[in-house]
Amino acid sequence: MTKFNLENTSNFSPISLNQMDGVKLMNRSDTKFTFSSEKLPALFENLIPFYNVLEIDGKRIHSYRSLYFDTEDRKFYNDHHNRRVNRHKIRFREYEDSGLVFLEVKCKNNKGKTIKKRLKVDRIPTKLSNDQKSYIEKIMGYSLSVLPKQWINFRRITLVHKILKERLTIDVNLNFSENEANGDLSKIAIAEVKQERMSRTSDFIRIAKEMKIYPMRLSKYCFTTMQLESSIKKNRFKEKQIFINKIINE
Repeated sequence: MTKFNLENTSNFSPISLNQMDGVKLMNRSDTKFTFSSEKLPALFENLIPFYNVLEIDGKRIHSYRSLYFDTEDRKFYNDHHNRRVNRHKIRFREYEDSGLVFLEVKCKNNKGKTIKKRLKVDRIPTKLSNDQKSYIEKIMGYSLSVLPKQWINFRRITLVHKILKERLTIDVNLNFSENEANGDLSKIAIAEVKQERMSRTSDFIRIAKEMKIYPMRLSKYCFTTMQLESSIKKNRFKEKQIFINKIINE
């Protein structure tokens, strides 16, 4: 099992959370890449000249805990599977190193933009409060009964381009659980380039191509749902599942 450690980021120059504020991209274009975590050391070596790494209290790898909500019949999963252009995800996310917790609603629109709205909360609940229900309804434009589904935990490295308005997140050591079921995806890494508008001039995209790391959108929520619910509809995700399983079983 591959575990990621601090040494892999030690050669990057640091950037603080305050310095990164100018690169907040709540309304953005995202490009995702999924690949074997074995490629990370070489990838980081190539990225050092172009990116700084987010450092908070001396830490460069940050822990995240997320609890995703969906309807009883997994509407959000099915909307994604059925390629609905306007779709949503609801989750509570705890940024463990800072102690901050947010209710986050992600909206993907028909122009390919991801818009994330979030509300600070005290803790991750297992049941929505009335205020939280109202907040979600205001963003989505309609009311919906949602329930807690799976927990997804991972560690994240955030890189910020030295010149361009671009952030790059790389998620490692991913694991998930729902009730008694659980799974481990630590053999894969998920990178996401976040830009105001899609641009292939990104140094990461160029370097990734040179390393034969290609774009592949992988929703953590959708993929872990497939792992947890064997009977759920998944034919449109089959190629991605084969690709991930190949990495996991290597």
